Amino acid sequence: MSGPLSSSPAAGAFSRRSLLLGTLAGAAVLATGCTGDPVEDADAVTPAQVDQLAAQVQVQETLVAAYASALTAAPELATTAAGLADQARAQLDRLRAAAPGAGATSSAPPAPGTPAATATDGPPDAAGAREWLRTRVTAAADAHAAACPAFTGGRAALLGSVSAGLRGQAGQLA
Repeated sequence: MSGPLSSSPAAGAFSRRSLLLGTLAGAAVLATGCTGDPVEDADAVTPAQVDQLAAQVQVQETLVAAYASALTAAPELATTAAGLADQARAQLDRLRAAAPGAGATSSAPPAPGTPAATATDGPPDAAGAREWLRTRVTAAADAHAAACPAFTGGRAALLGSVSAGLRGQAGQLA
């Protein structure tokens, strides 16, 4: 018969455990060396994006003004839409915070035919104030959604979130 089997590994041989640990350690070193800082890249803003963010701040400023105008024209709307106006103001604050160099208000006049240019006209009357406001909210949501693909990271998420929130507001105003 043959001799007893040895249960100890031969000198210099790798056990499965040491091979697995070595592979994991090598993968961790490789992954650490190959990654950059995605947070810095995602939050970098080009000069063109600065202008786009300023335009989105202006869209939201105009929407906040439209809320004020509609609530003044139709006091009964204030009972249902005052909370929505507060949300629009909070969204404006977040957009201002995300826009590099954004001041309290935008100095450029809105382009003719844009939601910002038509929102300051004021509602036609108390009876039409809700529909007038709803169209302004929808136009602002469309503007933020259209700007969103030009950004990455937190600013893209913010614009998408504001747009989605405004779509919800338009639904509540319908």
